[in-house]
Amino acid sequence: MSHGHSHGGSGCRCAAEREEPPEQRGLAYGLYLRIDLERLQCLNESREGSGRGVFKPWEERTDRSKFVESDADEELLFNIPFTGNVKLKGIIIMGEDDDSHPSEMRLYKNIPQMSFDDTDREPDQTFSLNRDLTGELEYATKISRFSNVYHLSIHISKNFGADTTKVFYIGLRGEWTELRRHEVTICNYEASANPADHRVHQVTPQTHFIS
Repeated sequence: MSHGHSHGGSGCRCAAEREEPPEQRGLAYGLYLRIDLERLQCLNESREGSGRGVFKPWEERTDRSKFVESDADEELLFNIPFTGNVKLKGIIIMGEDDDSHPSEMRLYKNIPQMSFDDTDREPDQTFSLNRDLTGELEYATKISRFSNVYHLSIHISKNFGADTTKVFYIGLRGEWTELRRHEVTICNYEASANPADHRVHQVTPQTHFIS
């Protein structure tokens, strides 16, 4: 099965190359604020709940007290539900300065509750990763494929040879749009057909959701 790998300068670039001040760069990687953390899953994490900790402010990416490490083997699978629709433009993956650093990342969009069995399917994009110890290396997504994402799965499929994989920070850059669900309510009408006998005809209120 062939994947569209992105290598070297064609698939990644230093975040600093965009010449943004640190405060603007931090805002650019603010999609972590649009993640439904209560529903976020990280499969094969050695410590329950640790996968959520790597989605943090860009300014806190070097906080090495928060990390996720894989358990049974080198693979990790993040299921990331967003609170709206996202146009994903770039990803940063920061790891350790050893062979536990991820070496391949596969992205899947809009497959909620994805499992490792589902990773046999063709990903929407695959990246060969370089070691990034400072959280400066961004991998640019194919925006045409990731312009309407409400759920993102990140499969860390390989590392550089260690038994387990360790990740300290995942940064997501892009645009977020609120999910708009129009609610139409039919009001409750009561009418007395015959006031003499107090018979009442009632229209039951109904709520329609138009997505």
